[in-house]
Amino acid sequence: MAFKERVFSGVQPTGNLHLGNYLGAITKFVALQETYDCIYCVVDMHAITVWQDPAELSHATREVTAAFIACGIDPKAQIIFNQSQVAEHAELAWIFNCVARLGWLNRMTQFKEKAGKDRENSSVGLYAYPNLMAADILVYRATHVPVGEDQKQHLELARDIAQKFNVDFAKSIHAHGFGEAFFPLPEPIIQGPATRVMSLRDGTRKMSKSEPSDYSRINLTDDADAIAQKVRKAKTDPEPLPSEEKGLEPRPEADNLVGIYAALSGITKADVLREFGGAQFSAFKVALVDLSVAKLGPIGAEMKKLMQDPLYIDSVLADGSQRAQVLAAETMKAVKDIVGFVRR
Repeated sequence: MAFKERVFSGVQPTGNLHLGNYLGAITKFVALQETYDCIYCVVDMHAITVWQDPAELSHATREVTAAFIACGIDPKAQIIFNQSQVAEHAELAWIFNCVARLGWLNRMTQFKEKAGKDRENSSVGLYAYPNLMAADILVYRATHVPVGEDQKQHLELARDIAQKFNVDFAKSIHAHGFGEAFFPLPEPIIQGPATRVMSLRDGTRKMSKSEPSDYSRINLTDDADAIAQKVRKAKTDPEPLPSEEKGLEPRPEADNLVGIYAALSGITKADVLREFGGAQFSAFKVALVDLSVAKLGPIGAEMKKLMQDPLYIDSVLADGSQRAQVLAAETMKAVKDIVGFVRR
């Protein structure tokens, strides 16, 4: 059967959204709404796979929602909601726990990275959360998912789970009038420059909220002065900028700043180097400060304004969750019939 094209993606509400989140994910979300029906989820259930302070979790959930809106996602045209308000996510995740194989989860590299050496003390949720991620996507029968490189493995797992469900229940799927397959095999969307933004203090490390130095990242809530100061203090090297991209390969900090400029301005790294090749970093940083402040300053200001009206943010989440649940409930009714559950 032909599946309706639909985009799903989620962002964890763990605080301090930064430039990496913006360029790596949220700008893609904004662009995708022009051509797809989109569902954007604040994945608060994923957040609690490691302990979260309840007050901070609530604040961060609203902050991510504010960022979505401030960056240009239209909450009336698209669906914005927080995961925990739609119970079908957890319901489908349990079924997928029974479809996915232990060996598949054992191969997930991100669990190994997050759990570290003390894996026995990690939550079961942290281990099994790729199954919940699959449920997040497939409860809406989404066909496309914008992902970064670090999530490609989890999307591949979602495809494996969808495929195994379709094979395991093929006769029942056909008997209930859904043709050859009930779930689509969602495709990744990876596009644009600087999808992986690195630390401003170390070009070999991904920009992260967990870095001790706040100068390693530009937070979306930073004002113009903070943005300018962080760009000026960003680590560079003594050589001028190269004229061709090849010259960036052994220079991670230069590559990172050029990539940020390219992504913020909507051009390629080659375009940036045609303009700034041979220039010293002092001159390039002046231009990068102006561009960063122009692009990010209004977002931070709008986020602060929205955060002062939590009732409005909560109304957006409530409306989005109601619209999401209509779609999710339709999927779950069909899944229960296919699996053989008796329902009202």
